[in-house]
Amino acid sequence: MTRNKLALALAGLLLAPIAGAAFAQTAPTSQDQSQQPAADQGNPKQLQTITVTGSALPRVDTETPSPVTVITAQQIARSGYTTISDVVRSISADNSGSIPNAFTNGFAAGASGVALRGLTVNSTLVLIDGHRAADYPVSDDGERSFVDLNTIPLAAVERIEVLKDGASSLYGADAIAGVVNIILKPGYKGVEATADIGNSQHGGGFTKKATFLAGGGDLDTDHYNAYFSAQYEMDNPIFNRERSYPFNTADLSGIGGPNSAFGNPATFRGSTVGAVAPGTLTNPAAGYIGGVTQVPGSSYQPLGACNNGTTLINTPGVGSYCQQNQVGQYGEVQPQTEQGGLYGRVTFKINDTTKAYVSASYMESKLWAQFAPQQVQVSTPNNTNGIALPPVLTTGPNAGKLNPNDPFAAAGQYALLNYAFGDIPQNNTYDNHNARVVGDISGTAGEWNYDAAVIINHDWLDTQQTGFISYAALQSAITSGAYNFVTPAANSAAVLSALSPNLSKTSTSDLDSLDLSATRELFDLPGGASGLAVGAQFRREAQNDPALNPDQLYQGLGIAQTRGQRDVSGAYAEFDMPLLDSLELDAGGRFDHYSDVGNNFSPKVGFKWKPLDWVAVRGTFSKGFRAPSFAENGSSSAEGFVTLNPSQYTSFVNAHNGSAYATVPYSLAEYTIANPNIKPEKATNFTFGVVLQPTSWLNASIDYYDIKKTNVITGPDFGDAINNYFATGATGIPGVTVIPDKADSAAPTALARPAEFIGEYINANSLKTDGIDIDLQGHWDFGSIHYISELSGTQIFNWRMVLPNGTVESFAGTQGPYNLSSGAGTPSIRGSWSNTVEYGPLTVTGTVYYTSGYSETAMDVGVGPGSCLALNAAGTAFLPSNCRVSSFTDFDLTGSYDITHNVAVTASIMNVFDRKAPFDPANYAGINYNPTYSYAGIVGRFYNVGVKVKF
Repeated sequence: MTRNKLALALAGLLLAPIAGAAFAQTAPTSQDQSQQPAADQGNPKQLQTITVTGSALPRVDTETPSPVTVITAQQIARSGYTTISDVVRSISADNSGSIPNAFTNGFAAGASGVALRGLTVNSTLVLIDGHRAADYPVSDDGERSFVDLNTIPLAAVERIEVLKDGASSLYGADAIAGVVNIILKPGYKGVEATADIGNSQHGGGFTKKATFLAGGGDLDTDHYNAYFSAQYEMDNPIFNRERSYPFNTADLSGIGGPNSAFGNPATFRGSTVGAVAPGTLTNPAAGYIGGVTQVPGSSYQPLGACNNGTTLINTPGVGSYCQQNQVGQYGEVQPQTEQGGLYGRVTFKINDTTKAYVSASYMESKLWAQFAPQQVQVSTPNNTNGIALPPVLTTGPNAGKLNPNDPFAAAGQYALLNYAFGDIPQNNTYDNHNARVVGDISGTAGEWNYDAAVIINHDWLDTQQTGFISYAALQSAITSGAYNFVTPAANSAAVLSALSPNLSKTSTSDLDSLDLSATRELFDLPGGASGLAVGAQFRREAQNDPALNPDQLYQGLGIAQTRGQRDVSGAYAEFDMPLLDSLELDAGGRFDHYSDVGNNFSPKVGFKWKPLDWVAVRGTFSKGFRAPSFAENGSSSAEGFVTLNPSQYTSFVNAHNGSAYATVPYSLAEYTIANPNIKPEKATNFTFGVVLQPTSWLNASIDYYDIKKTNVITGPDFGDAINNYFATGATGIPGVTVIPDKADSAAPTALARPAEFIGEYINANSLKTDGIDIDLQGHWDFGSIHYISELSGTQIFNWRMVLPNGTVESFAGTQGPYNLSSGAGTPSIRGSWSNTVEYGPLTVTGTVYYTSGYSETAMDVGVGPGSCLALNAAGTAFLPSNCRVSSFTDFDLTGSYDITHNVAVTASIMNVFDRKAPFDPANYAGINYNPTYSYAGIVGRFYNVGVKVKF
């Protein structure tokens, strides 16, 4: 659907009533009364009804057959969280595959996503006011589409509703694991402003934030209401050097682990002071990159004095070099971020039964990330591990002269080089902009309630990266001597710019949608009136993410490019039947047509039975699907890197005589190409639960869920391909090809290690997960003291992936699925317990967050089941020794005090007990800790103070 067609549709909506219905929203404490049910005999009833996320029908009972959790604006304020990302990702059902803001080296850096049930971000649907939003322009891992939580205006949020059940029958694709529906304020009168500052006890992370909200107009008397909100937040970086051991270093020798500090030539990790060893050209065909062999008996030596935070080290069998803790010198725990935006909404009361509103928002989220400098020795896309400086310059104005960078030039020897480009900073900037306009009209026409909305949403991401080295420019600099490796400070800006030009791109994502829905009562049943909801949706989705390194010109930088568009049309119906006062049945289904993947029908049935007034038993059964993302079936491809340790393949090591080529971990490229014939994923969902409210002050629920997905879209089985290649020299997987690396100079006739595997996305796996959710809330009055206690928890019983060959990989309670979760794993239990005391003008809330520990194993990586992901320095024992990552418990304390009716002060202490993050050496999204679940532990105790003013 084109934008012109959408504009014409919107004009039509404003000129004539159209059948439609209010979109589903959950049980609020205060509701927008613009949504009224249809009436008997054509006369509208003015009932106090609501609509609930996961159902399109208005109802007077907030409990539905599906489990829904409501987080109010008041609860958000009590939590101390100031971003939608922090609020949503604290939900206990958020698990494996969730995307934290702290993961700055991922494909989707700069964004944050939620993954209910651990089914990754592409199976959780995020809605705003019941309507879809544009995806982040860059796909997670170059594959999975998701909505960036940073683009939603928290200042205007009324409540957040979390449907922990499949909802493809109502919302279509992406709703397999559940729905997060963020409801913005339907109206506002008055003026409100807040200002806060905060800082970490251990240094870094100073934050400042402010919000403003103002509105006026009464729908009944003025026939309109308009309000405007603005928000801004700036968070300063936290550096690894500001945190204690072992989070500030790659040297774990103090606890028996390996020393991966930079500078050791044996590990191909150079410091900013180069180290060289004499070499001779033994393979002229390979030349000075891969054709030079170290002179027998020689040792490495520094190119100059150890400076810039480096320390002289002498290692037997290697030589002398300048060791450098680049993690502590350059690494960041938290990047610098800046977020802000504007939101406005105008609502008109056209007549007693008709309302319309127009809303518009602009949100911007910016992230600056700093990294350690790039290495001269990298394994991809061009292997320069064997790079050497030639004794005689062969190009440039000094061609034919001795190379001043090679201390062995006079002897006619090459200089094998280990080095990091400390004079070329590596920084990434991600600046995401999101503009969204919604036009909506709702009312009654005869016995129908209708709602119709047009959504136009455009997201554009500006990416800039510096510090990556051009392979062609590097070759030129080495053969001409243009780059000074001995005295890097002498290099001119022109030389540095030629070696590493700035890289930039703009990625876009669009969603244009027309949503129509209608509801009405049908006929009376013993339990009340039956209801019918019908609806239709027409939308256009598009994504264009160009490659930053399309021709693999730059070392150490992968490829991710996505381009695609589709038209989607869908129709749904829902029928509610109160068969008895105690028994309700609900049935519905949705038919979708995708211009690129065809048709799909998703049914759902549910029931709720109340054998007693204070007991309700509920359950649902549904079928769902997930349409392939543009990265999976469009004009797209993605190259990512995994760290491979070839030393686990004994015969390979022996064939190479134990050389560094065969024993040092390196980056292996995995290049996955979109498959235009890929099919949608299918899902079967089942829930069963009990809701209890034995007294007016206590209610509880426990719900069991079971989800099975088939036709799971995944990359080729690169794991088996890797094992097969080391065993036989071939991938052994149909459709998967391998590009061998350069030969080992120490064993040129032996099998070369793999440099890159290539294959298409396939429908290969199936998965199954099940578990329980527990929610409990109580409130008591003790004289003038009001006490509220809220507990929420999720336990995953099983999370299993079944591979095409029948292999079953179990991940619950482990660090798998390793690649799908950024090494975060799948902890079995997550939960929170919040306790609030209100005493006159004072409100104090204490909240405990808990994440269970997990085994440091992952069946989707490693040699076999039970293999620990991290080993000691000798490679003979686990690290830590029990091969487990401990649980993490965090306690936050927030409070507010109303000085007057209009002025309040707020304060919070996050991570009150200053709990450290558990040691996790295998996680690759953070340095020795897990940023997905224990980020508060790396930040440490954090103080906030603020003021809130109302007029």
